[in-house]
Amino acid sequence: MVEIQDNLKRSVYTLSKEIGPRDYLQMEALDRAAEYIVSELERYGYTVFFQPYEADGRTYRNIYAEIRGNLIPERILVIGAHYDTVTGTPGADDNASGVAGMLELARLLSKKSFNHTIQFVAFPLEEPPFFYTKKMGSYQYAKALHDRGKDLIGMICLESIGYFTDIKESQNFPFPVFRWFYPDKGNFIALVSNFQSKGFLDLIKEAFKKGTDISVESLSTFSIIPGIDFSDHRSFWKFGYNAIMVTDTAFYRNPNYHGAGDTAETLDYRRMAEVVLGLKSAIEELVGVKPI
Repeated sequence: MVEIQDNLKRSVYTLSKEIGPRDYLQMEALDRAAEYIVSELERYGYTVFFQPYEADGRTYRNIYAEIRGNLIPERILVIGAHYDTVTGTPGADDNASGVAGMLELARLLSKKSFNHTIQFVAFPLEEPPFFYTKKMGSYQYAKALHDRGKDLIGMICLESIGYFTDIKESQNFPFPVFRWFYPDKGNFIALVSNFQSKGFLDLIKEAFKKGTDISVESLSTFSIIPGIDFSDHRSFWKFGYNAIMVTDTAFYRNPNYHGAGDTAETLDYRRMAEVVLGLKSAIEELVGVKPI
């Protein structure tokens, strides 16, 4: 547990403090972030691949690695997080925390064997001005999978997983009625999906709870509710794939969201580690652990 916390903290500090803002114009910073992600994946024994593409005359890169399944490798589970930030913010929670979680899952799962294939992917251009466009890294990646006829178990998007608080009434919601159904303290992790992905979400939630003690809440609903499709899982929905977002609920809880105050010091690495352990449990159940 301590090792997981230390690794998460190191990745968040490297991305948000040492590298800093990683918006679409900060090509040097994006390249440094990419180099860090590649170095970590290679350190865990992975072969790393790139999917370059053009946006506004610049070249951006999706970064990915995989554990190929032994029984039915054609079935793929994608674990993804975006490594860019909003202009002017260090982006510790949004989204160094998600990248850190993805990298730690890659480490924890690297020595195991599975029935199905797991792909770990880091996306650029999730943030404005490319959000909701075909230039998002996740859109490019999901489209490529779809165009090649790839069979996905689903996609798990790690989006802002590091901010927690036990202060009463610290949790906000898109509509007041949600207060009747969810906690008023921002001390839980949330799993979010559209209606199509509800079965996928339910499987993950049950398996997640077996691996951690952190409180987990879930919601499967319409995309028109603000925040439901505010990350890379949306791109996979566009191509008919099951996908969920794992989130601390971002702007519904974190006062530093998309601001200069989104720093590494504000995150809760113990609870982040619990989120990673829950996801590890869910992933292992989804892809089937095989003895080596």
